[in-house]
Amino acid sequence: MAEILGAQDLTGVDPESTGAPATPVGFSPRGIGAVAEIGGSGSQIVLDAAALDTIAQSSDPAIAAAGQVGSQVKVRVGGVWLIANIRALKLAAGCDDRIVAEVDFLGEGDEEKLTGKLYKFRRGVTRYPRPGAPVFPASTADLKQIYAADDRANIEIGTVYPTRDIRAALYIDAMLGKHFALLGSTGTGKSTAAALILHRICQRAPQGHIVMVDPHGEYGAAFKTAGAVYDVGNLQMPYWLMNFEEHCEVFLTSHGADRQVDADILAKCLLAARAKGRVGQEIAKLTVDAPVPYLLSDLTNIIQLEMGKMDRAGDTAPYLRLKTKIDEIKADPRYGFMFSGMLVADTMGDFIGRVFRLPGDGKPISIIDVSGVPSEITSVVVSVLARMVFDFAIWSRNEPQRPILLVCEEAHRYIPSGADAEKSSVGRILSRIAKEGRKYGVSLGLITQRPSDLAEGVLSQCGTIISMRLNNDRDQAFVRAAMPEGARGFLDSIPALRNRECVICGEGVAIPIRVGFDALEEHKRPASGDPLFSELWSEVGQEDQIIARTIRRWRAQGR
Repeated sequence: MAEILGAQDLTGVDPESTGAPATPVGFSPRGIGAVAEIGGSGSQIVLDAAALDTIAQSSDPAIAAAGQVGSQVKVRVGGVWLIANIRALKLAAGCDDRIVAEVDFLGEGDEEKLTGKLYKFRRGVTRYPRPGAPVFPASTADLKQIYAADDRANIEIGTVYPTRDIRAALYIDAMLGKHFALLGSTGTGKSTAAALILHRICQRAPQGHIVMVDPHGEYGAAFKTAGAVYDVGNLQMPYWLMNFEEHCEVFLTSHGADRQVDADILAKCLLAARAKGRVGQEIAKLTVDAPVPYLLSDLTNIIQLEMGKMDRAGDTAPYLRLKTKIDEIKADPRYGFMFSGMLVADTMGDFIGRVFRLPGDGKPISIIDVSGVPSEITSVVVSVLARMVFDFAIWSRNEPQRPILLVCEEAHRYIPSGADAEKSSVGRILSRIAKEGRKYGVSLGLITQRPSDLAEGVLSQCGTIISMRLNNDRDQAFVRAAMPEGARGFLDSIPALRNRECVICGEGVAIPIRVGFDALEEHKRPASGDPLFSELWSEVGQEDQIIARTIRRWRAQGR
């Protein structure tokens, strides 16, 4: 028997052979089975159980795994090898030594005449085999040809399953050019996987421009040396960067017909305040959305003056509502990072340069930690950041292009399914970036544990989907609907993925692949570890001091 089982004894190829089987639906002594049915991307093959038992002893892990769900097999058609992925297995009716396998064809590669090996693999199939054509296991050498990264810019993130040494690569331009989504249930290693991918991108492009919205304050620890971390202490986001829609979300408290009345008053007064603040600037036609600095005191004074013009006392209620809300926000220290009196200067250029990493100085990523932002305005803060990324890309079209990647953790919070997505400014801007961003050089990365809670159509706009284990049936169905048909075999393995494993489909990879992520160094991991109850509950002491310090921070509303 040859040293590597299957390479010659079971899959030995005569270069001049046409590969015709001994019997119409029988088995060639050189293969592990035969094609039974052809039907587009999905077909059926019949495998010989005895042949599978023999190759299971192979020292080649790819050959040893052949015949398992998720493994690859090959079929020769003329001078090319077709590669197929096994999606499902069942025993043939009334035949214990025959196994029927559902397969999806992934692509094809040329056959090297002298050795019969596969080379020059490419996506898609031009010719299909006939029923009865023998089936062979794909070897590690074949898989290296299939998964080998071409000359395009790429990052290596792990190892291709079931091999031990074939590297899995993501093509940066294809992945970012058409957006990407990273999905996975809590506890599967999603945050660490996101940090790994972003670290690899930063290493590949140290002068890049990445903005990440971090709702839990996890990623600051992972990018201390590779990026800039902003929170309520140093973000300094001027309130006047908000457009009119975002002003309404912060300042309006009424509902129904009263809300429209309040909005009309705010629009008139805000435009007057911006006009007063543009002194010395050449702005031919000022709009209520223009990011022109103004004083909050000017806005409240203008509202007061407008209220004084009213003849009837009953008409003053909308003005009082607006003025009271603005005064309340000005006085609340929790809003100081955005509504401080120190943020009235025209710092728009400085803010864009800092947050968008222009220039990056070797630290291409900004982590925007919104965990300390009051929950009432968190969505507005994210909306302002996302809209500024998009608007900057639009208004700089005649300048040298600086593409920006916007990454949203817990994306389902901001683009929820149903009508709620269109009700908020953040839902509207992120949906627009998903649909139009790539035209302007804005890439969107969505990270979520509940893909079924995302707005309908947003996930389908992501050209690359990286799915870790999903435990919820509804989430699995949602991802299955968004992925290409040829990836069905990989989708079926999503519920059974181990931690730090994923299935990747779409533009960022040559063909769908299952990947085990690389281990990430401790200092580069996000602070997302779960508490160890069994250990922490054994610690005793200083409870009164813990309570006192906690209450002090709680009352001061600061961390």
